[in-house]
Amino acid sequence: MVERLQCPEGLRLLLTPNRSLSWKGNIRVWLCLFAVSAVTTTGFSLAGAWVIIPFAGLELIALASGIYLTSRDCQRREVLTIDDTDIHIEKGRERKQAEWTLPRRYARLRVNAPEHPFAPAKLALTHRDMDVPLGQFLNIDDTTILVELLESRGVAIERKEPDSQIGLWF
Repeated sequence: MVERLQCPEGLRLLLTPNRSLSWKGNIRVWLCLFAVSAVTTTGFSLAGAWVIIPFAGLELIALASGIYLTSRDCQRREVLTIDDTDIHIEKGRERKQAEWTLPRRYARLRVNAPEHPFAPAKLALTHRDMDVPLGQFLNIDDTTILVELLESRGVAIERKEPDSQIGLWF
């Protein structure tokens, strides 16, 4: 998701992955699946198949782990600030974990066209030997919006087409 933030000195964008559910929503889904599993497991164990209990528990632990890791990964944020002289990039989850500053005049946005028609383009801000990936979690529409916003602010765009390959793309 690309969101414009208030910034008096230029353009500030907040880039986040699309999230279908909040953390509380994920917990509610897990609790509903836990209830269904508990009823099913109870029924089978009363019928004599008590060995199903540890497997149901392992299944719920695996599901909870997957939900947690996916939700944690969806908390990534990138803040992109463009002013008259610099492009400033900050990345992190709950707090800033990494940051870069590139001179606006010499920085380029490299747009690597996808090999697959349903995949978004890969973006990176480059300057000399510095290469900062940008919005790796964005979908096709958000990637297009980001490229258009950066192009309208005067950031030079360098487009690269994928290498032609002989064969199937899937």
